[in-house]
Amino acid sequence: MSDKVVTDSRGRRIMLRKVGVLETLRLYKALGPELSVNGAYMAAASIAAAAAMIDDVPMPFPNNEAGVELLLERLGDEGVMAVVEVSTEPPLETKVSEAGN
Repeated sequence: MSDKVVTDSRGRRIMLRKVGVLETLRLYKALGPELSVNGAYMAAASIAAAAAMIDDVPMPFPNNEAGVELLLERLGDEGVMAVVEVSTEPPLETKVSEAGN
């Protein structure tokens, strides 16, 4: 998902960053033991962490609960939906193999 850009229904361009194993570990650490075991919160936090830029304005990787909430507020429902739609797409290799080409 690195350097991928999506456009939400409000017309905002959202650049995504790859949230790999190390970034996920940092997110767990930033959120602490209670929130990091809350599956629903971690799902939302992972979506927020994937937003690197909104309309050319850099979004810092969240380093605490307030950072996650700030990113989610800036993304709004429209931005979250755009990130979710892109992150649930199968990889290109899967598409090609399923097409039989």
